[in-house]
Amino acid sequence: MVNGALSLGAFVGVLLSGGFVYWQVGRYAAPQVPVSLFDERREVYSFVIGLFVGVPLSLFLIFLTNAAANGALTSALVDVAFLAIGGELAQWALLRSRYFGEGSSAPFYALGLRAGIGGILALAIVTQYLEGSTLTLEGLALTLIESVALLAIQVTAGLVGLPARGVSAPRLGRPVSAALLAAGGLGLLVVATSSGTVDGILGAGAVIAIAAVLYRGRRDVTLGTIHPPGAPVPVPTPFGRRGP
Repeated sequence: MVNGALSLGAFVGVLLSGGFVYWQVGRYAAPQVPVSLFDERREVYSFVIGLFVGVPLSLFLIFLTNAAANGALTSALVDVAFLAIGGELAQWALLRSRYFGEGSSAPFYALGLRAGIGGILALAIVTQYLEGSTLTLEGLALTLIESVALLAIQVTAGLVGLPARGVSAPRLGRPVSAALLAAGGLGLLVVATSSGTVDGILGAGAVIAIAAVLYRGRRDVTLGTIHPPGAPVPVPTPFGRRGP
């Protein structure tokens, strides 16, 4: 028998994560650009891998929400650490594989992975609400904006964890910074949502706004300078002169 809450959660999660890939990653694919900057098939594969990776991480998200509701601070901190580090380890492993890590298009596959993880986390939070709470308009609004915030945390942390070209402070692109960003976003989200519906909506909105600013600041310097697969990378000539 089909579980209605799980089906609706899957719909929301895939819609949000797939929409992000279509909207943000797709802007670097033809016909939006003359030549796609990544391999579309590999992008789909990385997204599917992210869905599978998100399954065990979603368990820690459920543990985190339960720990926050019961006031178990130590358990909540451990769950936040597992969620933040788990996403970074998955991205680290993906980018060191021969299939996804070779070539300049690897950042797109990292975003596909993180979008898939965010989709499953959204699935978990929606399903948990539908199965364990009385449905209200405010509760549904909080759950949906919380789902968007979870996706925003994942993709922003994934982008921050990548080395940005042309940025004078390369330490901004280290995985430690990305893990701290994810942990801070999750902490703010959990504290806000456990304080009430209104506080939860405001806190989730703040997380989304902060993530959007960080993402937009890093997107072009990380993704916009990537060359299409197989295209020669231009080599600067001495004294900035043009080649023949």
